[in-house]
Amino acid sequence: MRGQLRVYLGAAPGVGKTYAMLNEGRRRLERGADVVIGIVETHGREHTAAQVGDLEVVPRHRLEHRGTAFDELDVDAVLVRRPELVLIDELAHTNAPGSRHDKRWQDVDDLLDAGIDVISTLNVQHLESVNDVVERITGVRQAERIPDELVRRAEQIELVDMTPEALRRRLAHGNVYGADRIDAALSNYFRPGNLAALRELALLWVADQVEDSLGAYRQRHGIVDTWETRERVLVALTGAPGADAVIRRAARMARRAHGDLLGVYVRSDDGLAGPSSDLLDTHRRLLADLGGIYHELVGGDVATAVLHFASAENCTQVVLGASRRSRWNELVRGSVVNRIVAASGTVDVHVITYETPPGVPSRGRPPLRRSGRHRAVSLRRQAAAWVTAVLCLPLLTLALVQARDALELSSVLLVYLLAVVTVAVIGGRLPSLAAAVGAFLLANWYFTPPFHRLSIADREHVLALGVFVAVALVVGGFVAAAARRSVEAGRARAEAGALARVAATLTQSDPLSSLVGHLRSTFALDAVAVLRDPGGDPGQPWVVEAASGERLPLRPADAGLTESLAPDVVLAAIGPDLTAEDRRVLKAFTAHLAAALEREALNEAARERDVLARADELRTALLQAVSHDLRTPLAAIKASASSLRQHDVEWEPEVVDEFLATIEDETDRLTRLVTNLLDVSRIQAGAVHASLRPVGVEEVVPVALAGLGPRSRCVDSELSETLPRVAADPALLERVVANLVSNGLAWSPAGQRVHVRADRHGDRVSLLVVDHGPGIPAAERQRVLRPFQRHGDGGHANANGVGLGLAVADGFTRAMDGELRLEDTPGGGLTVVVSLNVDAASGSDVGADEADVAQEVGP
Repeated sequence: MRGQLRVYLGAAPGVGKTYAMLNEGRRRLERGADVVIGIVETHGREHTAAQVGDLEVVPRHRLEHRGTAFDELDVDAVLVRRPELVLIDELAHTNAPGSRHDKRWQDVDDLLDAGIDVISTLNVQHLESVNDVVERITGVRQAERIPDELVRRAEQIELVDMTPEALRRRLAHGNVYGADRIDAALSNYFRPGNLAALRELALLWVADQVEDSLGAYRQRHGIVDTWETRERVLVALTGAPGADAVIRRAARMARRAHGDLLGVYVRSDDGLAGPSSDLLDTHRRLLADLGGIYHELVGGDVATAVLHFASAENCTQVVLGASRRSRWNELVRGSVVNRIVAASGTVDVHVITYETPPGVPSRGRPPLRRSGRHRAVSLRRQAAAWVTAVLCLPLLTLALVQARDALELSSVLLVYLLAVVTVAVIGGRLPSLAAAVGAFLLANWYFTPPFHRLSIADREHVLALGVFVAVALVVGGFVAAAARRSVEAGRARAEAGALARVAATLTQSDPLSSLVGHLRSTFALDAVAVLRDPGGDPGQPWVVEAASGERLPLRPADAGLTESLAPDVVLAAIGPDLTAEDRRVLKAFTAHLAAALEREALNEAARERDVLARADELRTALLQAVSHDLRTPLAAIKASASSLRQHDVEWEPEVVDEFLATIEDETDRLTRLVTNLLDVSRIQAGAVHASLRPVGVEEVVPVALAGLGPRSRCVDSELSETLPRVAADPALLERVVANLVSNGLAWSPAGQRVHVRADRHGDRVSLLVVDHGPGIPAAERQRVLRPFQRHGDGGHANANGVGLGLAVADGFTRAMDGELRLEDTPGGGLTVVVSLNVDAASGSDVGADEADVAQEVGP
C-alpha cells in the first residue's frame, strides 16, 4: 500500500513551514506513531531547532563532490528503518552528484512506494507552473523546480501563511537569516511587493487545488446543482458592436464579489459565419485585459450550450447582453435570453442593456453606402410578398369554390382584394400587380359565368373585375411610395446622425483617428487612411497620419477614392464607389478632417511655444535661485587667493595648504553647481537625448566614484561581473551615479558609509544607492525630485546646495527609459533605486551561475 504525502506550502522562506512540520511530527509521536526525521534544515533558527526535541533523526548520507562535502537524505537508511512517518524538509531540493536520485522529490516517491508516510515542505516559487511568473516578480530564476502533478497528488496540502509585514519583521529581528544578510534580503527578494505577489500566488494555487477536489467530489456524488462556494461570473460574448459594455459590467460584478470572470462564445455547428472576427477579437482581448478567461464552444443551440458550460464550471452568475433582434424575429426564431432565464435554475441571470457606439451602424440601420438605386422595398419583403401571393391565392380559391353557390361575385372580389392589398403592403407594386392579375384570372375562371372559361357573359362583371384590378394597382403604388419615403427619411436620419457624430468628435483631444474610424463605418469602406506627402521625393513612402481598417492604402494610387485635405495631405479610401448623395456627406467629413489637421498643427506650434516659455521661466528661476550659492564659493576662493597674494604676511606651510585646499574644494563645488544647472536646463528644455548602447554597470560605477575624489573612500561598492549589460548612455549613467552617491554622502552621519550595489529583476537591472541618513518621508519624495526642492528646507543641518542633484538624476534616468524610485533603508535612511532595461542582445547571457548567486540573497 502506497504511503500518504502531506505538504506544507509557503509563499516564501521564513513563514514557518519547517516549524509546522516538526510540530506535527511531535504531535504524532505523542499519539504513539513511529516518527523519524529524514532531513531538516533549521538554517540556524533557534525556535525551529528547538522543535526537533526528542524526535529520532536518521543520520545523513555524506557525499564529496569536487572537494566539497554534502550531507543528503539517506533513503536506504530510512527504508531499512521503515518508520510509519518520516519528516523531509525542502521537497524541491536538488541532490548532490552521486545521490540515489537527482531530486529529493524522487527520493520521497521511493519512500511513498515503500508504504512510508511523508510530511514535507515547499515554497510556491519552486512549482513548475508558476516558475516564470515568480521570475518576472522577483528577478530570480529558480533552478530547483518540482512538477505540480506530484504535489497535487498529495493527500493533504496545508498553506502556511504570513503577511508580508510580519515576515519582514521576522527577517529584521534575525529570525530568518543572519545579520550579514538582513539588509540585502529586505532590499531585494523580501520587498513588500514581491512578498504580496508570492502570497497571492500561493493562495490562488491552493484555492485551485481545493476547487479541483470539490469538482471531483460533486462528480462522484452526481451533484449537478451549483454550489456557491466561490463566485464565478460567466459573460456570453456575441461579437456585436457595443457589447464591450457588457464585458466591463461583468468584470465589475466579478471584482466586487472577489470571484472569477469567464467568457464564452458559442459558434454555430452548421458552418455559417458568425459575427465580425475583428469585433470578436477585440472583445476577447478586452476580456483578457480585465482578468477573464476566454472559452469557445460549438453548438446548435446557444442557450443550451451556455447553460451546460455554466453548470460544468460551477458558475453562480450569467451575464447576457439584451437582444437587438426585432419582436417578429424573436417570435419566429425564439429568444436566447428568455430560454436561458427559463432554464437557469439556481444560477442568477443578468440581462444588460447597452447602446451601439457612435460611428457603428446598429442592427437594422444599414450604412449610407448603397450599390445602384435605392430600393423602396427590400428584396426580403418582395420575396415574402411573392410567397404570400403564390400560397394565399390558391388556398383562397379552394375555400371560395366550396361556397360558390352562396356567394355573390362582389363578395368574392372583396376577399380577393383583401389578399391583394396584403401582398401590396408586404411587397409593394410589382408583387401586388402580379397578385391582382392572378386574382382576376382566378375570379374569371371559377366565379364568372360561363365557368372554367376566360370569357365574361355579363358586362357588370367586366366592370367589377376592372375596378378590382385598378384598386389593387393604386394600393400597390401607394405602398411603394410610402416605402420610398421611409427609405429617404431613414437615410436623412442616418446622415444627420453621421454629421452629429462628426461634430461631437471635434471636441476630443485627438479627433483625427476618431474621424477616420467614423468615416469608414459610416460608408462601410474596407480601409481609410490620411496620407501626408513625404516632401516631393517619389522614392520616399507616404506618411500615414491616421488610419482605420486592414490592407491600408499606402499611396494615393492604391486607393479607389481620394480627396485632398491640404496641399500635402490626401484622404485615401478602399471600397465600393459612392453615390452622389454619399459624396455630399463625404464633403462634410473631409472638411472636418482638414479642420482637425489644422488644429493639430496649431497645437504642435503651441506646444513648441510652451517649451520655449518654460525654458525662459527656468532661466529666470536659475538666476534667482543660485545667486547666493554662486557667490559663496566665489567669495571663499577670492578670500583664499587674496590671502596668499599678501606679501607682507609670512604664512605657515599648514595655513598655505589650508588656503589651497579651500580653493580646490570650493572650485569643485562651483563646478558641480554649474554642471547641475546646465543639466537641469537641458532637461527642462527637452534637449537631453540619450545615446543608448550596451553598458556594464560594473564599468560605470567605478568611474563615477573616482570623480568624487577623496570622498569615494566612504563608499562600498558590491557589483557582480555576471550582471547583464543595460541599455544606457554611459555619460548620463555616470552623472546619475555621481549625483546619487554625492547626495548620500552629504546626508549620511559621520562614520556611516554609503553602499552601491546592483541586482537583476527579470528584464530590468536595479542599481541601489543606500545611505543611513535621516531619510525622506513618503509624502516628500515626489517634491524633492523637482528642481530647487530640498528636504533640508525644513531646517536640517546638512541642507546645502540648490536642490538639483536628485532632479538631474531623475531626468537623466527617464531619458534612458529608466525609472528612479526613493525607498526606505531598513534600519533608517534612504535607498535610491535606478531601474534600467537589460540590453536585448546581452540579457540572455545570464546563466545558472548568476541565478544561484541571486538566490543567496533570497531563498
